[in-house]
Amino acid sequence: MHEYTLIRSKRKTAALQIKDGVVEVRAPLKMPKKDIDKFVASKEKWLTEKLAQSAQRMEKRENFSLTYGDTVLYRGVEYPIAARSGDRVGFDPGSSPGQAHSGQFYIPPNLSPERVKAAVIKVYKMLAERDLTNKVVDFAKQMSVKLGGDFRPIAVKINSAKTRWGSCSNKKSINFSWRLIMAAEDIIDVVVVHELAHITEMNHSKRFWAIVEGIFSDYRERGRKLKEFSRKINSENWDVDWEKAVVGTTAPGRLWTVEGDCPYKWHYADYKTILSPKNGKCPLF
Repeated sequence: MHEYTLIRSKRKTAALQIKDGVVEVRAPLKMPKKDIDKFVASKEKWLTEKLAQSAQRMEKRENFSLTYGDTVLYRGVEYPIAARSGDRVGFDPGSSPGQAHSGQFYIPPNLSPERVKAAVIKVYKMLAERDLTNKVVDFAKQMSVKLGGDFRPIAVKINSAKTRWGSCSNKKSINFSWRLIMAAEDIIDVVVVHELAHITEMNHSKRFWAIVEGIFSDYRERGRKLKEFSRKINSENWDVDWEKAVVGTTAPGRLWTVEGDCPYKWHYADYKTILSPKNGKCPLF
């Protein structure tokens, strides 16, 4: 029988869960240990299959890395990562937006894989702030949701949440994970509408879902796609190991510092979104 971690709580039945390769059994407070063992033994075949799948996902996640020439998702489309001289990182949509071969994520040359990942995440956060804010404003008008003057959001914030794609506070501040910008348009849109619906209904009542369905009658199918997207992204390691990032070639004349030490500003030029340091003394990131 597989070893397991036992968690007792005020519940009526036992349940199994595999988390990071560890079997967890959640059982009622007074359920006898022998009955719990019997329950786990009855799920032996299922556990063997799921543990093997979990091991594969963990291996894939552990081996995940990014380097020049790899492709990454932006709004459901794959774009290559390319080296560009200088200290800027950004996104060039190319002449035909939505087509991978015509655009690229660009970053300085000679970065280690971990720093390539860090650079790409910087671009993702920038694009998420721009694109998701625009979508909030557009859908707020469509849904007649009054956020601020002229349907401007009180606040749209980008965070690094790993499992929660969006949230809405009591103060009508809407938050999105930067990871959402990798999803396809239909997934992004339903998450935006979902959070905007909370401006009117701070719950998941029938009235809430009626608002969502009024915009997207296929919201259930979009929700299914979101779950598939979640599984894909969760199988990839988008955390940055800053100790590894320190090791590797740095840009000429510049020193590596921890994340957040250097302030950056982003702007638009020739339809190319770029991120640039405020002054020449600022480290690469």
